[in-house]
This record gives sequence, structure tokens and C-alpha cells, in this order.
Amino acid sequence: MSNTKLTDAVEKRRTFAIISHPDAGKTTITEQLLLFGGVVREAGTVKAKKSGNFAKSDWMEIEQKRGISVTSSVMQFDYAGKRINILDTPGHEDFSEDTYRTLMAVDSAVMVIDSAKGIEPQTKKLFQICKMRGIPIFTFMNKLDRDGRDPMDLITELQEVLGIEAYPMNWPIGMGKELKGLYDRFNNRIELFRPADENDPFISLQDDGDIDDGYADLKTDQWYTDARDNMELINEAGDQFSAEKIASGDQTPVFFGSALVNFGVKTFLDAYLQFAPAPSPHKTTDDGEIEPTDPEFSGFVFKIQANMNPNHRDRIAFVRVCSGEFDRGMDVTQERTGKKVRLGNVTEFLANTRESVEKAVAGDIIGLYDTGNFQIGDSIYTGKRAIKFEKLPQFTPELFVRVTAKNVMKQKSFHKGINQLVQEGAVQLYQSYTTGQYILGAVGQLQFEVFQFRMQNEYNSEVEMEPMGHKIARWINPEQLDPHMASSRNLLVKDINDDPLFLFENQYAERWFQDKYPKVELTAKL
Repeated sequence: MSNTKLTDAVEKRRTFAIISHPDAGKTTITEQLLLFGGVVREAGTVKAKKSGNFAKSDWMEIEQKRGISVTSSVMQFDYAGKRINILDTPGHEDFSEDTYRTLMAVDSAVMVIDSAKGIEPQTKKLFQICKMRGIPIFTFMNKLDRDGRDPMDLITELQEVLGIEAYPMNWPIGMGKELKGLYDRFNNRIELFRPADENDPFISLQDDGDIDDGYADLKTDQWYTDARDNMELINEAGDQFSAEKIASGDQTPVFFGSALVNFGVKTFLDAYLQFAPAPSPHKTTDDGEIEPTDPEFSGFVFKIQANMNPNHRDRIAFVRVCSGEFDRGMDVTQERTGKKVRLGNVTEFLANTRESVEKAVAGDIIGLYDTGNFQIGDSIYTGKRAIKFEKLPQFTPELFVRVTAKNVMKQKSFHKGINQLVQEGAVQLYQSYTTGQYILGAVGQLQFEVFQFRMQNEYNSEVEMEPMGHKIARWINPEQLDPHMASSRNLLVKDINDDPLFLFENQYAERWFQDKYPKVELTAKL
């Protein structure tokens, strides 16, 4: 591909993650976006009830049974001349690590907020990660078809709690049962809710921001009058629209709507494509940057998923393409091992369905069929320059359980299941330093429940878990280790890389250890 064609292809890419607190509706809005992309004929829901029409992005069986998202899903489609890569992330805080890594693989984020609840704790945490990375954030105030908080309060909360300028692109005309439509500030029009003529839900506004006398019923409606007055107030006293501030993550365009009834979603999508960035440069560990239009291919593994196809028990390494062009069958260098790897079996995604991909460029997400060669964070590249991208975030576990196979005759499937699921990064595997007994560590309890469910359903291996409670994990320099340092209050284990660490019962136990062995260095990072 010529440099001009590569540049044109990269410019068409839009890659974003959808983030939110649980139950704010991010998976539902993802479904509607897929509908506009022609990928699905009917949008599913997280809780499908009797219809069985589950959300496309919630492909894992436990997600459908529990009505939650527990793993990031990747979906790709074309719309309005752009190639869109959506990454639907878990909202539950127990799976924050998966979400944080996903945010390293996108160029912008869509923050979904429940208009009845406003900003919730998980939303704030994820926003701060986006802000730290300086990536543009687009806000969708969801569930407008239900009674919610005053829109002005929601805008004020955005600015005060998250510390970002908020520019309302539209404004509700009513809410809940009284929802009449949206005052579309950016496009200078009214978007009617469930109009009589569903082919034309838009009414153009006049230069003064009002509608003409042909819509007398709406013009005299109190909800419309309030929306118009609020828009006049915001135009006079609010922040000015700034594409530059949006690009730097200092201003968020705010859209109101309802994903469940598909209202305001298309307006949001059209505006998003207008202002969202194309793929941006990625930092390397040598303080350099890789430009997306660099002709040499490069990318990094940000996620590994086992058993996306239950019939084949496969394993997929998700790669964000950072530069150049992928060609099927190309050879790349794996930075961690220095070995050459041929990328012959590569897919693109619609959640759990996929198609073979022949070519991909910077911004795209591709899936490599993997037999165990790749790890999360691996960099791959072509060319003579060795490329290593920034390390992906990894959380230190706080909860621990001892895990054993319920049926000793199924040890083979037990070990295979543990080793494959651990590679996904949701749970960490440790072994007792002396007995070799398996211990799992996680950020939250739900991760253990998902692990147990998947072991039984995907590997036919029932497991028993013995809770160990909260522990403080601290790694120790192997040269300073004396196994006799271990006690009932600081269990000595080794991680998946055979590096030793102590699991302290509490902070008191850790301080006691440090007082007894003042020259021993303990670290909290892997």
C-alpha cells in the first residue's frame, strides 16, 4: 500500500471504548450503533428475558445468565465512510483491569451516564484514566425515556465532579412520559420523539433558535419553552464549543437520549464521527513515538480471550494495530522473545463472531489465533527497529482463594483450564512455595465466580475454592529471600513467573516483617 493510500485508510478509522458504571446502558447503546452500521437487524438487550435476543457484545454464557458484562468485546463495522472499532467494556469494578487495558488500545471514549443517577463511582474512576491519557471523551446522558434528574444539574455535576468543560450538543424537551424530543443545539433543529412521520423526525429552527408558527402545539408547550430558555441561558453563560479542547480531552460534548428506544443515538453517532480523532501516535518505552502512518507494521496485545468459540476451544490474542499495514501471512518479530511469528490465521470481530481478515491498518483491532505464544502487553513489529510499547496496567490482587479440582480424575482439564484462563489476566495464579498448591488472586469476588463458572462450563472441571480473605501481596528480591521468613501471617508463594512474594495477613503483619528484616526490600508492583 502506498503512503497516500495508507494515510487515507488510517484517517477513516475511529476506535473508541464505551465506559460507564454498571447498568448505565453502555451495552444497549453499543447494540444501537451496530444497528446503524447494518451489522444487526434488531438490537438486543443485556437482559433478553423470553426473546433470547441477547446483546451482541455480551456473548459469554455467564454474561447472558447474569445480565452483566464481564469481558471487553470488540465490534467493527463501516458507517458514513468510516471504519468504526467499538470496544464495549465491563462496567463492574471487579473487572476494572480489563477496562483499563482496553483504554490503552483506543483513541477516544464514550462515557454513558444514567440521567437518573448522574456520575457514579466507577464512571469517575474510568474518566480519570481517560483524562490521564488525554484522550477525547464524548458523553451520552442515557435513559431519557425515564424520569431523571434536572439536565442542568447533570451538566453542573459533570463539570464540578469530573473537572471538565461540558458542552451540551442537545437538550431534552421533557423527560420520561413527558418526553417530547430534543432541542438539537449543534444542528439547529428539533428532534421529535416518536413523531407521526417517523421518516422525518427533525424540525429546522429559525435563526433566532425558535420554531415557526406551523408547530403551534409544540411552540406553546411548556417543556419546549423550558428547553429553549435553558439553551439561551447556556449560550450566554456556558462554555464555548472548542474542537481543540475536545481533541485534548478538556471539553466533552454532551448528548441526551435513550439507547433503549433508539432516540438521539444516530445524532450522537454522526457528531462523534465529525469530531472524534483518527488513530494517534503510540508511545514506546524508549521515550519515542510510533506514528500510525509509519509504513512498518507494529501493534500490541491488550487482551487474551479463551474459548470464544466453545466448539473449538480456541484462544485469541487481541492486537491494536499501531502503525503500518497488516497483510495476512506476514512475519513479525515478537519483542519479548525476539522470535519471528507468522500471522497466518487472523480475524476481525463482531463480539464472538468473526471473519478472516486479509488487511488491516493502524486503528484496527485484529485477533490472532494463539497457541500460547502471546502474553498481554506483547509488542509485535516488522522492520529493523525494535519496538516495545508502554507497559499495560496490572492490578495487584487483594482477595485470595485456594483452588483444587473437585474430581481428582480430571486433573488434566483442571490444569489446562487454569493455565488458559489465567492468561486472560482477570485472575492471577500463585503457588505455595513449598507444596505447590494453587492459589488464585483477584481484585474482586465476582472474578472468582466467573472463573468457577467458566471452569465448569468450558473445561468440564468443577473446582472447589477455599476463601483466604484479604491479603497484602508484596514481592521480594529472590537474592534476599530466606524461606524461613514465612509464617502463618505471611504466606510465601511464587507467581506465574516463579518470582517469590509474601501474602501478608494485614498491614500490622507487614510492618512487623519490615521491622524484623529492615534490609529486605518489598514491592507492591509486579
